[in-house]
Amino acid sequence: MSVTISLDGKAAIVVGAGQTEGATLGNGRATALLLASAGARVLAADRNLASAEETVRLIESEGGKAFAVKVDVTAEDDIAAMAARCLEEWGRIDILHNNVGITVGDAPVTDIDAGVLARLLATNLGSMVLAAKHVLPTMRRQGSGVITNISSNAATIDYPNVGYKTSKSAIVALTEHLAIRNAEFGIRANAILPGLMDTPMAVERRINAERTREQVLADRRARVPLRGRSGNAWDVAHAAVFLASDAAAFITGTALLVDGGHSLRVG
Repeated sequence: MSVTISLDGKAAIVVGAGQTEGATLGNGRATALLLASAGARVLAADRNLASAEETVRLIESEGGKAFAVKVDVTAEDDIAAMAARCLEEWGRIDILHNNVGITVGDAPVTDIDAGVLARLLATNLGSMVLAAKHVLPTMRRQGSGVITNISSNAATIDYPNVGYKTSKSAIVALTEHLAIRNAEFGIRANAILPGLMDTPMAVERRINAERTREQVLADRRARVPLRGRSGNAWDVAHAAVFLASDAAAFITGTALLVDGGHSLRVG
């Protein structure tokens, strides 16, 4: 018996399929590319339409099918329109991949600004609630579907800032809720918890006059037990494609750590 990962004929929405500028690939873009390479048709959603369109061009250059949509994930009308557009284009929604997350302005609980906290929770958590709200009716009618939410191993470790820690922990609870409340409809929901990844969002903002890119990466690699390396976007993307596929057909409600053992060392 052999196992082949195939998503032929599936329609996937990747929320956060663009990326911030940087030297490496972001998790959302890598996942969109890998879903397409496995045969899925991809709706690439992002607040930065130009970046989402670049993801689409990369998919199409490899013979895949995709289109881009501009979405503010904190605006329910945008989320509803995104789901409707996928139905209009392909007549179904098989995969929802929620990848959006921010850290801007985050701080320890004694220093957090109320407006910043509200924005963090709305973006990191509320967006995933709204996306699920608007794809689940279609998935329930189909009797199938997969929702994958990107959390973080910050949910499991001693993390200094309250907004990111709280929102990423809540994503795990949301995923469990979606899994148990929709299992009867044949819908699966899982979370991926990346660790110290070499992605633009994680690395570029830490580079400054005192710390080069290589110094930042060396520090992160030193904190990871597995081969002493930081992860990359493909590590997250491979986990996402597996969870979206029939190879994971009996997996739901799980929180999959993709962190090279980092949380074992510091958790």
